Amino acid sequence: MAKTARSNKILLCVSNTGGGHRSAATAIENAIHELLSAKSATADNVVYEVIIVDVVENSSPLHSVFVAIYNLLLRYDQGWMKYYFALIETFKPDNSKIGYWLASGYLDKLLHNIRPAVVVSIHPMANHYLARALADAKLPNQPELILDVIDPNAQLWIGWACRDAKVTIVANELAQKRLVSLGVDADKILTLGMPVDPIYLRPAETSREKFLKELGLEPDKVTICLTAGWAGGGNFIKIYSALTSVSKPVQMIVICGNNEKLYQKIKKIAQTMPFKTTVERELPSLSDAMSACDLLVTKAGGLTTFEAIARRLPMAIDMLTEPMPQEGGTAKILIEAGLAKPINQPSDLVTIIEALEHIENRADLPLPQKNNLDCTHAVYEIAKIILENCHSEKD
Repeated sequence: MAKTARSNKILLCVSNTGGGHRSAATAIENAIHELLSAKSATADNVVYEVIIVDVVENSSPLHSVFVAIYNLLLRYDQGWMKYYFALIETFKPDNSKIGYWLASGYLDKLLHNIRPAVVVSIHPMANHYLARALADAKLPNQPELILDVIDPNAQLWIGWACRDAKVTIVANELAQKRLVSLGVDADKILTLGMPVDPIYLRPAETSREKFLKELGLEPDKVTICLTAGWAGGGNFIKIYSALTSVSKPVQMIVICGNNEKLYQKIKKIAQTMPFKTTVERELPSLSDAMSACDLLVTKAGGLTTFEAIARRLPMAIDMLTEPMPQEGGTAKILIEAGLAKPINQPSDLVTIIEALEHIENRADLPLPQKNNLDCTHAVYEIAKIILENCHSEKD
C-alpha cells in the first residue's frame, strides 16, 4: 500500500534586522524547492512546505524594541552599532531566563501550530530560545535545530554559539574556529559557505542592454551601482556627492532602500552631477543589476557582498562609517582577497571609478579559494542538510 502524503514543514527563523537574514532564508527556500523539483517524486511521498517567520520581533515586546533600535542605528548612525553590539554581548538578552520567559509562550504556540520537521535559525538572537522551546515543547519526532551563521568572519555575534543545536553551518574556518573557542563542539560545525540565492548562480534573466535601457541608461557606458542596503543607511550622500570630480564617462544606479529621505536627497543631488544617475528605492532584480553593472558600492553586509562575489562583480566598500562589528571582518577578507577596495574617504571612490573598465564574460573569472570565497553554490549543500534532517511525523 502506498504511503499517505504527509506535510513536512521546514521552519526558517529570521528577523528583519536589515535584509540579510531574510535574503538568506529566501535563498535556502529556493534551493530546497529546486532540489525537490529535480526529483520526479520524493522517496517517502512527503510534501515539504517551507515557512519563514520573523521570530525575534514577534516573540515579545522587549525583543521587538531591540530589533527597532538595531534598524534605527542601521539607518541613521551605524557608528553607534558597536555600542549596541557590546550591549547585547554583555547582557545577552537572547540567552537569559527573563528573556526566555517573555518569549516562551509565543515560541511554544508557534511550534505546536506548525509542528515542524526541522527548525533552522538564521538569526543570532533566536538560537538559544529556540533550543529551549524545542526541548520544552516535546513535539512528536522531536525536530532538530540547525543554525546557519551568516556572519562570514571571526567577529560574529556570540549568540551564534548555541551548543544545543544539532548542526551549525558556517561560511569558513574563521567562523568555525571562533565558535569552537566559544565552546561549540567542532564535530557539530559544518564549514560550507554562504547561502547565496540560486538566482545569482544562473545567467541574468535580463540582458545588460535591456536592463540598462529600461532604466534610461546607456548599455555601452561603465555603470556603477550604489546600494544603501535594506535600511538605506551609511555615508552614501557624502560618497555620492564627492563624485562631481569624476571625468570618466560613467553612469550610476543608486538604490536607497527603505529610506525616503535618502531617496529625495539623492534625487536632488543627482541633478547637479556630470553623469546620468537613476535613483531607485529598490530594483525588480538585484541579481540582474549585479550582472549589468561594473562596480558595486556597498557596506560590508554578508549576503550582499557574497551575492556580488557570485556575480564576479568588483566592489567598493564604505569604510567612512566604522563597519558594524559583525561586518568588519567581512570587509577585511574581501579587501585582502582583491575582491573589493576600501572607501576610507569620499575621494577614494573617484580614484576607483577612474581606473574602472568594463569586463566582458565576468562569469568565467576564477575566485579565491581562501575563506571559501569560491564556494558560491553552498546553498544547495545547506538545503540538502536541512532535508536530510527532516523526520516524518508519526501517524
